[in-house]
Amino acid sequence: MNIGFVGLGIMGSAMAANLVKAGFNVTVWNRSADKCVLLADSGAEVAASPRAVAECSDIVFAMMANPAAVRSVRDGADGIIAGLRRGKGYVDMSTVDVNTSLESARLTHEKGGLFLEAPVAGSRKPAEDATLTIMAAGDRELYELSLPALEKMGKKILYLGDTGKATRMKLANNLVMGGMLAALCEGVALASKSGLDTAQLLEVLDSGAVSNPMFRLKGPQIGANREFPPAFPLKHMQKDLRLALQLAEEVGQPLFVTATVNELYKAALAQGLGDADFAAVNRVVRKE
Repeated sequence: MNIGFVGLGIMGSAMAANLVKAGFNVTVWNRSADKCVLLADSGAEVAASPRAVAECSDIVFAMMANPAAVRSVRDGADGIIAGLRRGKGYVDMSTVDVNTSLESARLTHEKGGLFLEAPVAGSRKPAEDATLTIMAAGDRELYELSLPALEKMGKKILYLGDTGKATRMKLANNLVMGGMLAALCEGVALASKSGLDTAQLLEVLDSGAVSNPMFRLKGPQIGANREFPPAFPLKHMQKDLRLALQLAEEVGQPLFVTATVNELYKAALAQGLGDADFAAVNRVVRKE
């Protein structure tokens, strides 16, 4: 199977690398060509445009940062859609809004292609280890065709039905994650200011009902409040919270906590922390 991959950021580069390791014929493209070098050295082909990737691929995957980035590689004379032909597949693994996914599906179907949205839960390390959770929705035929590749990128893969359902699931997932991380930051800050050992707080949390991998991974960083190398950039978390609030407005569901948490991440963005890991929101909480 010939696979294409468009978008080689923190997540996409690791995911594409796993496809190359698995033995697929992989063609890649990225706006910054230097991101293609390591993959080319590993055996991937490098295309001149997203359109060129789609033209030589049975299935083209894309992993972009936001809806605008999706449109930039999807549309136009050099976009993915322009390179699609009848029977080819387009799998968008970006986290976007429902309307963007529906538009991608419509444009793909107009070319006779198949579309699947497949956003992921996980950050840099799960992407590298191929242990992502992948939420898929759209054309069932493409889900079945792409499953061998998806299984090389994720440990849990769910098919959720019609286009839009995976996007909604991903936004619900990330609003919980963003809120949990903010609560951890506040708990650590309170423990520190009241004279407690923050490492002991993390032990208490890990032994009880809120024990989870994210707290074990991010807790020591938050306790130290030093550097926050990006595994999942803060600007992307704030984008996901914004999209979750937008979806909530559309369906008439109040999100009281998420609205407040979003303001916290917006404050972190205003402090120039967008490219740091989303745990850097701790800097706003701690004010140190």
